[in-house]
Order: sequence, then C-alpha cells, then structure tokens
Amino acid sequence: MKRKSFEQTKFSTKSVKTAFSGLSSSHPSYIVSLVFALIFVLGGVVLSIFAPTELSNLTNVISNAVTKSSLTGQPVSIPMDEIAHYAIILVCFYVAGGLCAFASNFILNSISNYYARDLRSSIQKKINALPLSYFDTNQFGDILSRITNDVDNIAQNLTTSVASMFQGILMLLGVLIMMFVKSWQLALTCIASLPILLILVLLMGKLAMPQFRARQKVLGELNGVIEENYSGQVVIKAFGREDKERAQFDDPNKRLGKTMFLGEVYMGMLQPAMNFVSYLAYAGVMLVGGLLLVEGNSGVQYGTLVEFLVYVNLFQSPLSSISQSMNSLSSASAASGRVYEFLAEKEVKKEDGVPLRLLQNGPDSVRGQVEFQHVCFSYDPSREIIHDFSAKIAPGSKVAIVGPTGAGKTTMVNLLMRFYETSSGSILIDGVDTKEMSRSEIHDIFGMVLQDTWVFQGTLRENLVYNTKGVTEEQIQAALKATHLLHYVKTLPGGLDYEIKDDSSLSSGERQLLTITRAMLRGCPLLILDEATSNVDTRTEERIQKAMDALTKGKTSFVIAHRLSTIKNADLILVMKDGNIIEQGNHGQLMEKNGFYASLYNSQFAFE
Repeated sequence: MKRKSFEQTKFSTKSVKTAFSGLSSSHPSYIVSLVFALIFVLGGVVLSIFAPTELSNLTNVISNAVTKSSLTGQPVSIPMDEIAHYAIILVCFYVAGGLCAFASNFILNSISNYYARDLRSSIQKKINALPLSYFDTNQFGDILSRITNDVDNIAQNLTTSVASMFQGILMLLGVLIMMFVKSWQLALTCIASLPILLILVLLMGKLAMPQFRARQKVLGELNGVIEENYSGQVVIKAFGREDKERAQFDDPNKRLGKTMFLGEVYMGMLQPAMNFVSYLAYAGVMLVGGLLLVEGNSGVQYGTLVEFLVYVNLFQSPLSSISQSMNSLSSASAASGRVYEFLAEKEVKKEDGVPLRLLQNGPDSVRGQVEFQHVCFSYDPSREIIHDFSAKIAPGSKVAIVGPTGAGKTTMVNLLMRFYETSSGSILIDGVDTKEMSRSEIHDIFGMVLQDTWVFQGTLRENLVYNTKGVTEEQIQAALKATHLLHYVKTLPGGLDYEIKDDSSLSSGERQLLTITRAMLRGCPLLILDEATSNVDTRTEERIQKAMDALTKGKTSFVIAHRLSTIKNADLILVMKDGNIIEQGNHGQLMEKNGFYASLYNSQFAFE
C-alpha cells in the first residue's frame, strides 16, 4: 500500500509538472499572465494583512476616549477626525484588496478558458494525427471524456489552485509575522491550534484525494458505456437487452457515485472541523488577551484583541484554502495525466516533403496496376491475420475479394489504404511501393464506399462534394442520375440545399446511395467498394450495379461482397480463407473448379 501511494504521488506531481509545461509551451503569454495574477494576489494579501492594524487603531481611539471619560468623569468625547482618518484608510485598504482580487480572478479565468481552448485544439489535431489502430482499441466515449470532462477539470482547477495555494502560503506567513510583532503571547495562543488543523487537513486530504483520482477514471469508463448504449439503441431494443445494459451502466455509475460521495464527504467534514478549531482559537485569544489586559503592562489593548480576532480568521482560512487547493490539484493532476497521456500517443509518421510518385501528372496518369508481394500482417503479434499474400492485378481490372467472415477481406483494404502497415512484404501501385508514397497521395488515388455509411450535419450538397474541389452542378446532377437519387433529391425541400440534421433525415439506403454518389464525384483512378450495396433493396441494387459498372469502367476496383451475384462479372475473384488466397480466377473458372468458391456460391443460390 505504501508503494502504491508513493507511485500515485509521483504520478500526481509528474502530471502537474506536465500540465504546467504544456501551459508554458502552448502559449508563453500564459506564464506572463499568471505572474501578473500572482502579483495581484500578493497585493491583496499585503492589504489584507495590514488592514487589521488600521482596525486596531480605530478601536483604540474609541476605547481610549471611553477610558479617559471614565477616569475624568466627563462625557465621552470621541475624536471624529481620527476615526474618519482611520476609517477612510480602512475602506481604501478593503477596496484596493477587492480590486486586486477582481484583477487576479479575471486574469486566472481568462488563462483557464484560453488554455482549455488550446488543449482542445491540440486534442483535435492529435485525433487527426493518430493511426486508425488507436480508435480500434479505445472506446470513443473515453476519448470524448478526455476532451470534455478532463480538459474542463484542468482548466478550472490548475491555475486557480496554484493561485489559491500561493495566496494561502503568503497569508499564513504574513499573519504569523504580524501576530508575533503585535503580541507573542497571543500569537503562541493562536498557533497552539495549528497541530490540530494540520492533522485534520492531512487526514481529510489523504482520504479525499484517491477518491477524486478514481472519479476521473470511472467517469471516462462511464462515458464509454453511455456512448456504446447511445449508438446501439436499435440493437439493444431489438434484442430486448435494456435491463442488462442498464445493469452494465449501473456498475460504473454506482462506483462514480460512491467516489464522488466519499470525496465530497471527506472534504465537507474539513470545514466544520476547522470552524470548531477556530472557535477554540477565538476563545483562547479572548481568554489570554483578557488576562493580559488585566495585567496592564503587556502592551495589549482592546484594539489588539480586535486585531487578533481578525488574524485568527486570516490564519486559519489559508489552511483550508491550501487543503482545497491540494485537493483540486490532485483532481487536475489525474485529469492532466489522462489528457497528456492521449497527447503523447504515437502519431502516424509525418510525411512532409515526400514527393508525389504517381499523381505528379494528375490522376489520369495512374494506370492502376496493383501487386501484392508476399504480404503478411497481424493486429496482434501473437496471431497473424494475412499469411504470405501475393497477387497481381492488371490495370482497369475489377477485382472481387470474397470469403467467410474473418478471412481478412477488410484487412486487405486497410493495408491498401495504408491505414495499417504490413508486417512484411510490399504493396505496389504502378510499380511504386506504397511505403514510398505519402498517405495523402494514396488516399487521393483511391475512392472508397464503405458498408458503414457516414454523413455529417450539413447540406446534401456539402456531403456530396466533401473535400472534392471544382465539382460543377452538371457533374452533381449526372452522378445523382447514375445512382437513381436525382428524383429523390428533387422531392426534398431545398433540393441539394436540404439540411441533414440527424440520422432520421435520411434512411440507411439513402445514406448508402449518397456515399456512392460522393465516390463518383471524387473521380479517383482506383476504387474500393466494401459491401457498397448492403443497405439497399434488390431492385435498387440492380440499378446501382449498372451505375457501378459505368463508374468502374477503365478503373482498377476492389469489391468486397458477400452477395456473390454482384461480382459475377468481375475480371478477377480472389477467394480468401484464414488470411490466404486459396483460389483465384473469374466466375466461370472458379465454378468449373468446383472448389471453395463454388461451394459458397451454391450455398447462396441453392434454390435458383
């Protein structure tokens, strides 16, 4: 347990240091602004420490007047000029202190908001630089939690906690000095409560900090569950799994509630305990101060007692502030650890300056010859998915990749697009190894239509011409006609300017047709169609198949299909099983072999 606690403390310190290094490196002016904020904090502390002295002087003027009156038997004559003098000084002290507090809070809040903005911008850039494998192995909800909850936690707690701790330490030292200057007897009386306060602060902090660290971790886990349940609502309801999913949600939700409850309870107990100690300190100061007043030769006056009552409050509130700051820093360190862990993830290797190998003369110069040379690949080093895959595809060929689920069909597409790197072997396009090409060039060469359709909030036109420049109205109309979407678009309010707001705006089949039209407008020399007609009905599929034939004419295309009727006209069919090509040829040749492909085909059309 001790070792674990030490490692957690080490992690916490490292996370805070990392957060501050990120604060300074993201924008140097943040450190300058933080220095100015701390200067204002210092000014407020100095004013708060010296203000009780003026209050003491004011009290002494009144008490001296009353004492003089009692000794002489004359009516009380209060010197209003002196009272006004000290009162004006006291008001100026507190007004100036308030202005310092306002200025420091304004600067700190500005730093927090701008730093949160910069962190989110860094995360957004990081997301676009991460390899696809990261998103395959991490929950989207946890990533979103880092962007939202963790960044907010850092922004709200980091700078303000440091300022509060700085203010608390200065206030503590300043008050101690002033108390000993005024009366060492009363100062020692006040300090007598310090050990009790320190024990309470350390105990509550030790109990609460692990709970707040656990809160951030469980919160990310809970967001992951929420994201999965939200995106899978149709499946959850169709399979009647609402109760089990609710139970799966309840577990992290209860753990989150427990950690938040315990953390707040532990820290909530601190303030009442400190108030109790404060009352003891007040009583001790009044008792000792009264005895010193009775002696008459201690130098303690009524104003000194009033001053010390203020100092007791100023002395104990910094301890509470420091404790809360330590708690906030612990929470911020846990959040910063998650954020900077994400920002430290290995990125896709930058390819700045990599020259164009195939597109230097435009897309028309790409012939489309693709060759796989002894390609091996594994997601997990312990299990190889693709084993010594070799194939040569002639330019302009329509290549179908078929096989049972898990055979490696989609993996081959990921390797073609360099979403993943091959473990060994090479993939050549027009004789050029894809490893020698930039990913952006490869992605410009290939057009893709995936089984999982993706549309974003925006107009229909914006979705169609996504990242494709120079598309004319005539080209859009021709592509819509080819995919049998033109009539449907004309029926929409606004036509191409129809706003897609959510998933209910378009059916799954309409979204599929939209993505096919998008690929047509892209005009890439090579195409990848991964179950591109899976979400359309049979009649529409037949029409789209004709459009696909026109789209793929003269272009090298890779078609992944489970409906083998859609790939009968393919120039080459690669039959995969367990990561190997076990058969290849056209439909007629493979049917004559009466092998694995024929078995697959006959199983689908046994009743025709």
